[in-house]
Amino acid sequence: MQNNMEIGDRIRKLRESYNMNRENFSEMIDISDVFLGQIERGERSLSIKTLIKIVNYTGVSTDYLLLGDNKNNNVISKINRILNKCSDESLDYIYELIHCSHTFLKKHKKDL
Repeated sequence: MQNNMEIGDRIRKLRESYNMNRENFSEMIDISDVFLGQIERGERSLSIKTLIKIVNYTGVSTDYLLLGDNKNNNVISKINRILNKCSDESLDYIYELIHCSHTFLKKHKKDL
């Protein structure tokens, strides 16, 4: 039960960080606002299907939602929100940009 409460609290804080009420957030992840309230209070467990919907909508990691591991979560979440809105062509272009940047940084690391 404690774990459900911790997970629910993280989901509530995440929802609030989006400045969304339960009704709006639950609509975005396709569950009822009553069920979302039960999850946030730790009264009900999160299904895998609902977990995936929350992760896909928010871009946060499952590690954060389930375990509270917040390492790099804010940056990753911001990047995922952008990427989730991109076409496949745009994603290929973004991948090439990241790959080239990463290669450049590895090559010139001693200069930074």
